[in-house]
Amino acid sequence: MKVTIYSTKTCPYCHLAKDYLNSKKVDFEEVLLDDHPGKAQEAIKTCNSLGVPCIKVEQDDGSVVGILGFDKPKLDIALGLS
Repeated sequence: MKVTIYSTKTCPYCHLAKDYLNSKKVDFEEVLLDDHPGKAQEAIKTCNSLGVPCIKVEQDDGSVVGILGFDKPKLDIALGLS
């Protein structure tokens, strides 16, 4: 499983999501859209929105789950934590 979080430096929900992933010992790649605005299209494609955080969970079977915002229940399901 591969987890990518598209975030911005000033987004409080992005910080909550990253803290939550760290607390669950989930490895993730962070894409700071402030520093990499060209990656915004990836976030839009994943979450159908320019909102952040946009969390992309790529499962081992190749399926992709996009989660817009810090939605703990959806995140737990996608990560198999529930």
